[in-house]
Amino acid sequence: MTAIFERFDVHDVRFPTSRSLDGSDAMNRDPDYSAAYVVVRTSSGEEGHGFVFTIGRGNEVAVAALRAVEHLVVGLDVDEVLSDMGGFGRLLTHDSQLRWLGPEKGVVHMAIGAVVNAVWDLLARRRGLPLWRLLSGLSPSEVAGLVDFRHLGDTLGYEEAVDILQRGSAGKDERERRLLAEGYPAYTTSAGWLGYPDEKVLALSGAALAQGFDHLKLKVGAGTDSDARRLKLVRDFVGPAVRLSVDANQAWEVAEAIEAVERLAAYGIEWVEEPTSPDDIAGHLAIARAVAPVKVATGEHVANRVVFKQLLSSGAIGVCQIDACRVAGVNENVAIMLLAAKFGVPVCPHAGGVGLCEVVQHLSMFDYVAVSGSTEGRWTEYVDHLHEHFADPVRVEGGRYRAPLRPGSGAEMLAATLEDFSFPDGPAWRERPVRP
Repeated sequence: MTAIFERFDVHDVRFPTSRSLDGSDAMNRDPDYSAAYVVVRTSSGEEGHGFVFTIGRGNEVAVAALRAVEHLVVGLDVDEVLSDMGGFGRLLTHDSQLRWLGPEKGVVHMAIGAVVNAVWDLLARRRGLPLWRLLSGLSPSEVAGLVDFRHLGDTLGYEEAVDILQRGSAGKDERERRLLAEGYPAYTTSAGWLGYPDEKVLALSGAALAQGFDHLKLKVGAGTDSDARRLKLVRDFVGPAVRLSVDANQAWEVAEAIEAVERLAAYGIEWVEEPTSPDDIAGHLAIARAVAPVKVATGEHVANRVVFKQLLSSGAIGVCQIDACRVAGVNENVAIMLLAAKFGVPVCPHAGGVGLCEVVQHLSMFDYVAVSGSTEGRWTEYVDHLHEHFADPVRVEGGRYRAPLRPGSGAEMLAATLEDFSFPDGPAWRERPVRP
């Protein structure tokens, strides 16, 4: 009997991280890490898990967006979808009515990404493979077939994508062996949240060094004097060999960003992240030219592959920060990684938030094994928050992600978590009044 997609189970899951200021930055001072979480279920009993990441208020909008996508999927033949994941992604992103709400940006696009990711999770489970291994095992033509080349053709087409992937195939087996043995480099933001007092920042910086991290990121944007004071404090504490990056979370105007980075560069900076609006390509380019050799990094709020095309082709960014849950899922992130490979820009994913580490590690590992073939100048972000809520929690040892071996994408949350942190009626939220 043919299996069909039967229904979505959708949950509004929120964690009260604002109580301890975990995740706090210049623009988001009191985040409650949250997920609009979807389980895609089939008539045969198979399931796939995905989510939209948010930071609290408005998570209910992402839940509604997942429901708006549901009717496009329910009733589809499961085998037909899994045999053409590129076509499935385009079916959702090209919908003639939903795309009016973007097009290909905003909460509906992110909901499509969660559904695409959930179906990839289902496929990886069916194949008995972790997602990174499933993707790495595809042929160059199969990977290129995932990409929607609409609006990319002036910069990257199908044939060139296949060529990039064919070059990336050389030495793939050896890189997989090394990945399994050595893991993938990580940097940590856990020490550097803006709301933490100095004593906590230094204590957590010391803990990070003891855990094997050699690259830390600090939040900035509280004011140049305050930022410089804290950066100097940490630099003096960790010494000259440890890499430090800073993240302004869009707090600055272009001229302000240039002035701030020129001052902060005295303490040694690997990159400045989101120095201004992620939509301001000209602004990023102006900053990049002015602050070199400090690199400019952006991506966690970039809406789609078309904006990444412009950032990468113009030289506006020197670090490409994909996010597993911002664009339209695995398929669109593959397009972005191919663009980054074409322009020689390292992919260093954003992973600050609930579940993002668990999912995006698979994309970094696929990029290493099958696309870029390198970990030089590449790290995946790590934050030490909320991993205990996942069925296959991320493992970081010696400052490196250990390759996951369990089938799937890592997105599955524990049933108890879905119950306890359900908003607004779960036990975690009954303990205090819900903010409007």
